Amino acid sequence: MPDEFGFPDHPPHHRAAPHGPAPYLSPSYLTYPWQPHPEPDRGTTPRYPALGRHSDLRVLRSAYRSLRRVATCTALGYFTLFLVLSAFAPSLMTGTVSGGLSTGLLLGLIQVPVTCVAIGLYESTARRRVDPIADRIRLQAERGAGR
Repeated sequence: MPDEFGFPDHPPHHRAAPHGPAPYLSPSYLTYPWQPHPEPDRGTTPRYPALGRHSDLRVLRSAYRSLRRVATCTALGYFTLFLVLSAFAPSLMTGTVSGGLSTGLLLGLIQVPVTCVAIGLYESTARRRVDPIADRIRLQAERGAGR
């Protein structure tokens, strides 16, 4: 029997709209957090834990995160100090240090070595703390690939 638009009476996901075909309506999947998730099959659990959930990866992420924070705070902290002094202490920045060299220019020139020191600290700390963890995870992944 046709509906009010003259189309045959089909289930809602097959019924065409008056302006064209109905959009594809996918079946309902368990996608919402309040819906129960299906239980995993306990008989086929892997012998080794998943590499993404390994504690070494958490240690690597936290070491890398602290490394980024220290390097970023060093470089950006000095630059922010330079900007604050330029904005709120112009008399200090225009004062001369020696031979016509102003304090602002001296602090601006010191920014290049400060950035180089931040890069050097980043590299040395990465070699000392982060790279050994990454090497250990890489070895475990290579051993796991050969299973």
